[in-house]
Amino acid sequence: MLPLDTALTFFVTALMLALAPGPDIIFVLTQSALYGMRAGVATTLGLISGLCFHTTIVAVGVAGIFMTSPLAFTLLTIVGAAYLLYLAWLSFRAGASMAHLQESRFLGYGGLYRRGVIMNITNPKVTLFFLAFLPQFCAPERGSVALQVMELGLLFMLAAFIVFTAVSALGGRLAHWFNSSPRSQMLMHRVAGLVFVALAGMLLFSCVA
Repeated sequence: MLPLDTALTFFVTALMLALAPGPDIIFVLTQSALYGMRAGVATTLGLISGLCFHTTIVAVGVAGIFMTSPLAFTLLTIVGAAYLLYLAWLSFRAGASMAHLQESRFLGYGGLYRRGVIMNITNPKVTLFFLAFLPQFCAPERGSVALQVMELGLLFMLAAFIVFTAVSALGGRLAHWFNSSPRSQMLMHRVAGLVFVALAGMLLFSCVA
């Protein structure tokens, strides 16, 4: 069990990290701006589910594979970038349909949840970050390190949920404006497409840097 002071210190740090501009918070903002606050929350839950995956593999030590196998790291990065480019294509296609005054199809909250899961799981940088960050707050004398990692992971997920839900509320307010006309919707879909392309580029660049 984590001491209260350690848990509080970690939680405040996690809140600040969640507030920092990054792919996840941009992803939540664009989805909530497109489809409303509930869409942002669904996306957030997907991203947090992905964090469960990263926390678990760090706790059991599987993350070492990514540190010792450049090939495994590169392959997962390419898969993640390819998925982001696929999402960009879907956004551009939705924008084109709006340009022709056709209704843009909402893929549903379940679809947004799945997007969040896949986007998070296919980013090996998250695993490496957890591997470097979480053990700093662990101490072998307190018992199972794996259990401590899981507790820290849960605290990080709570911090991310709080921040991303607030971002979803902000994006939901923007959605009222973006959905006021087909032209606004077309613009937002195309902006989302550009965001996905940028995120894919950032992921690939981080792999080769």
